[in-house]
Amino acid sequence: MTAAYAAQPAASRGRRFAEQESAFRTPFQRDRDRIIHSSAFRRLKHKTQVFVEHEGDYFRTRLTHSIEVAQVARTISGALGLNLELTEAVALAHDLGHTPFGHTGEDALAELMAPYGGFDHNAQAIRIVCELERHYAEWDGLNLTWETLEGIAKHNGPVTGPAPWALAACNDQVDLELHSHASAEAQVAALADDIAYNNHDLQDGLRAGLFSCDELMQLPLLGACFAEVDQAYPALDDNRRRHEALRRFFGVLVADVIDVSRANLRALAPRSAQDIRDAGRMMVQFSPALWDDLKQVRAFLFQRMYRAPSVVEMRRQVTGVIQALFPIYMTQPQMLPREWAGDVAAAQSETAMARLVSDYISGMTDRFALQEFTRLTGETVLPGRAHV
Repeated sequence: MTAAYAAQPAASRGRRFAEQESAFRTPFQRDRDRIIHSSAFRRLKHKTQVFVEHEGDYFRTRLTHSIEVAQVARTISGALGLNLELTEAVALAHDLGHTPFGHTGEDALAELMAPYGGFDHNAQAIRIVCELERHYAEWDGLNLTWETLEGIAKHNGPVTGPAPWALAACNDQVDLELHSHASAEAQVAALADDIAYNNHDLQDGLRAGLFSCDELMQLPLLGACFAEVDQAYPALDDNRRRHEALRRFFGVLVADVIDVSRANLRALAPRSAQDIRDAGRMMVQFSPALWDDLKQVRAFLFQRMYRAPSVVEMRRQVTGVIQALFPIYMTQPQMLPREWAGDVAAAQSETAMARLVSDYISGMTDRFALQEFTRLTGETVLPGRAHV
């Protein structure tokens, strides 16, 4: 039984293209399933989270990150009485628009696309589900419900100022009310993303030897988690010790979001999902005290992991890959796959061609981008400790 303020499948605003409803799946379940079966979702398997995929089988990829986000989101959503299927659909789709090489690839592509309207991975996720997934007989995209599209577009909050062009194009077709907050389900997906990546980046950074447990013990939240483990299991080996500490850290974050969000919802007393959108502020939040502590953990990760010397060097190398590929495809569009020929012929301006090239490059996996770089330039980016 969901709460009155949960998104109700029967009250969905529907899809851009009308469809006969399933006899055994709700509209939000169908959205989730279409996302899972999309080619963009499969490609996340070989897209960087922090470590380039050839680094090792134990590090997170964009795919495993998205699955972890969905797991956290379902836990929080269930505790708050929300719709689990809509929450999961937004969580699974939130990173569909990411480039190869993680945020490094996004930064490089955004700089190249600056004269043509820019690049934003959240907006690209909307472009993928509205247009670029081309498998169905009657429409382009996945034809997701309004609620799922809204959640992908606004899970981080209202879109203020001019919308990125890719988002604006979808919004011209389906008004997502970009000025307002999203559903509580989408807000849960956003906080679940924060929880998942802070937790697993600490795990992956320890595995990679970029910092030690002793250093983590000096950070807020984590010191208490290690102390609790050491008291309960004084002779625990290092691997189990760090796992036990980080799962406690994980639990602290989840419990805080649930407690604070429940209090916010009690104070607002929303009677519908629309009341959440109209509240004027996020209902799903960390407490101010925990957020202050978490900012220190994030600052530690930024300095010790995301800006480690090995990371900076590989950022330079993979930025060069994106910078080399873009002008090649722009000046030699025949290098694009044959199935893109119709789109190339339809691109009647430099901006249209650039956006087409951006679609192609952003959809690449790490390994394919490296293969294309070698094929088209004859050069090789040597695989090494390639943290980006």
